[in-house]
Amino acid sequence: MTEQTEGPTDEVLFDRRGHLGVITLNRPKAVNALTAGMVADMTERLAVWENDEGVAAVLVQGAGERGLCAGGDIVAIYRDILAGGAKTVPFWEAEYRLNSFIARYPKPYVALMDGLVLGGGVGISAHGSVRVVTERTRTGMPETTIGFVPDVGGTLLLARAPGEAGTHAALTGAHLDAADALFLGLADHFVPSAMLPGLAAALENETPADAVARFCEQAPSSALEAQRDWIDSCYAADDAEEILRRLRVTGGEAAKAADTIESKAPTSVKVALASLRRARGLGLDETLAQEYRVALRSLAGPDFREGIRAQVVDKDRNPQWRPRVLSEVQAHDVERYFSPLGKRELVLLERESDHA
Repeated sequence: MTEQTEGPTDEVLFDRRGHLGVITLNRPKAVNALTAGMVADMTERLAVWENDEGVAAVLVQGAGERGLCAGGDIVAIYRDILAGGAKTVPFWEAEYRLNSFIARYPKPYVALMDGLVLGGGVGISAHGSVRVVTERTRTGMPETTIGFVPDVGGTLLLARAPGEAGTHAALTGAHLDAADALFLGLADHFVPSAMLPGLAAALENETPADAVARFCEQAPSSALEAQRDWIDSCYAADDAEEILRRLRVTGGEAAKAADTIESKAPTSVKVALASLRRARGLGLDETLAQEYRVALRSLAGPDFREGIRAQVVDKDRNPQWRPRVLSEVQAHDVERYFSPLGKRELVLLERESDHA
């Protein structure tokens, strides 16, 4: 059986193919960047399929050739910031609730992480139970580039990565290939992009385990894994300036990483580092609540707006960060990003006792 429907908008398409529920993000010109409507549509349909005995598994994919999802619609966020930010806060709340829902979804949730999968795209894929990357995959959490901090549970994913590879990925905002994504634990299987239609067809009547086993191949080696020695030693520090010092002393690729970090928003770098360290030992919902605090404080600060302007709106690539350098970001400046929100706290359904 094949039955295609749309959400309230045509930004997400929903199909029933055999025993498979298919979600197709449908904003190809924007690399399927997420909007509030898309998040609402996905959440509603996943809730329906959760209780539908005819749906054995769910597949999420992106329309077009460029990628699954380039993240949240930051141009819309920029416009909202200029108007006071009233729409962005409920969007984040709904998005984080969707991330939590995906992580605890009771049926196999298969994410085809082909092409660009950045920021919010990681949130709707890397928390799934079956995560597939291809030779075209370029993923990561590039938020420090725009004066923001990894969110959608990304700080937990990167905190749980081997050694300090996740810290490197978070602070540099590096785009990661399939092998790096597998090494970091953001994905599970490598399938050549040409095989994805066949995999999707097989999922209609086979279990995800059986279907993926027929189509997956050995991924290339990870550059990050090959660089573990200097990454682990340099990023083990809990102080951003000390990390930069170690990278400079090490030289070579490490010094290039230092250059990259110094181009990012200094406050974002320090808050991102603190976020990763605090995420160690937390569950996903606790991490999302922490990220929500950080996000709301970032929304009220100058760097997020300036980063989007410089990188996406005006594209002059010359953001004027405030403060301009790491040494001017004090400990109390970082700490305030994590202070409680009171009645505005994000409270999610899942509790750590669910995993006991």
